[in-house]
Amino acid sequence: MTVTRAVDILRTRWYVTVPVAFVLAGVLVPLGYLFVRALQADPQTLWDLVVRWRNLRLLGNTIGLAIGVLGVTTLIAFPLAWLTTRTDLPGRGVLTLLGVLPLAVPGYVMAYVLLATTGTYGTLAQTLGLVWPRLSGYSGALLALSLCTYPYLFLNLRTALLGVDPALEESARALGYSRWQVFWRVVLPQLRPGFLAGGLLVGLHVLGDFGVVSLMRFETFSYALYLQYAASYDRIYAACLALMLLALTVAVLFLEARLLRGLLLHRTGSGTARRSVPLQLRAGRWIGYAFGGGVALLSVGLPVGTVGYWMADRVASGLPWASLGSSLWASVSASVPAAGLAALLATPIAYLGVRYQSRWTQTIERVAYLGYATPPLAFALALIVFTLGVVPFGYQTLGLLVTAYALHFMAEAIGPIRSALYQAPPNLEEAARSLGRSPMGAFASVTFPLMRRGLLVSVAFVFLSAMKELPITFLLAPVGFETLALNTWSYAEEAMFGEAAPYALTIMFFSACFVGLLLIREQTATGQRTEAA
Repeated sequence: MTVTRAVDILRTRWYVTVPVAFVLAGVLVPLGYLFVRALQADPQTLWDLVVRWRNLRLLGNTIGLAIGVLGVTTLIAFPLAWLTTRTDLPGRGVLTLLGVLPLAVPGYVMAYVLLATTGTYGTLAQTLGLVWPRLSGYSGALLALSLCTYPYLFLNLRTALLGVDPALEESARALGYSRWQVFWRVVLPQLRPGFLAGGLLVGLHVLGDFGVVSLMRFETFSYALYLQYAASYDRIYAACLALMLLALTVAVLFLEARLLRGLLLHRTGSGTARRSVPLQLRAGRWIGYAFGGGVALLSVGLPVGTVGYWMADRVASGLPWASLGSSLWASVSASVPAAGLAALLATPIAYLGVRYQSRWTQTIERVAYLGYATPPLAFALALIVFTLGVVPFGYQTLGLLVTAYALHFMAEAIGPIRSALYQAPPNLEEAARSLGRSPMGAFASVTFPLMRRGLLVSVAFVFLSAMKELPITFLLAPVGFETLALNTWSYAEEAMFGEAAPYALTIMFFSACFVGLLLIREQTATGQRTEAA
């Protein structure tokens, strides 16, 4: 019945059909065209392109970097989540804030900071006289990506720890288990969904990263795809690399789904869950402060201090106000319409998924998320191949860049809109219909006012993500279209750290606004749940 109703809506309401069809076509058709382009080679050529030692080395480097980053982020995120949720450490709120703030530092900015800090002419050498070998290759990429992605895992593990029912631990202790046995056999299994959710975000970020690995000169699939495009641009080989990167991403998604299959961790008895009794650290508080302070110093203090140092050096010689203004305008002129388009496309998809839940509407939503899960370089290359083959006049236009932003980041817009729709009672819309309003009129007069906050949050999310985006901008931006991200990356690649500082600082400012919005949204949601309880 729900499926039939959803089909009827798509058939009769053009304002739902058009956005849904545009999303499905915008995500699936370019990826399908990428397959067609790769299969244009004869079987022997295709075999030679896929089965070669270089691809095996790229696969090893990409997987090795993802595993390494996941390991380092776990070593950072889990102790930090434990300190802020299960101990009596004073200042846990400040420590939580410091654990989230690295989200304000894009990966390529973190790589720029590490390059600008180390080496003969780095910040350490110029301020302290300490010459630290310049970070590059695997170690540099590992450190940069770990410092800017561990908040994804930290937030998920923190939420999971807050949700663990202490009654389970008390029951295990009553059965004679030691504290360590309770931790390994009761607490850790409860954290598996949070770890997999955070680890998935970290893994997808590493697989799709281009800025860090290109600055650190570490060859992964994304970096090889960039070199193939920038240097020799063999479209067939580039399509093969993009498909291999996409296959690796699909494998990660499949593995995460398999590990979560059949998992059931909620309470089955009566009663409500209680908060756990905080662990008394006593003298161990200084260890907690040292760990939290060290992480904050590396992930927040180092970027702010380094960019500030090079910014001061740049101020002394004069800031490039004209270039900075034009770069800011370029970033805003692409990000604002992309944010609006993403919210416009996400609204009917979220509406169908909430009001008419079925396997069919879930499939539509998963296709929308596929654009986000596809590595940015692969997604951008798919759009390039499709555009050059079908609509060549659209190549390297602002419209194509805006569309790519909207399709790629639309998953970030669906979540807040869907949450708002869950809080909008459908019977109000039905009442408006019974009073003679059209379906669109009932939605605009009753439901839309109730979901405005979710729409604003979704627009802000997409806007600030697009402001930081580098790979899609690099491949699809019009000629001469220089955004803040492109200028930061291009100057850092040439080791012109003073020139990169103003652009990096502006990006960090807008990203900090995004983190502030994230924290405000989390606090608002927590307050609403507390009032409801």
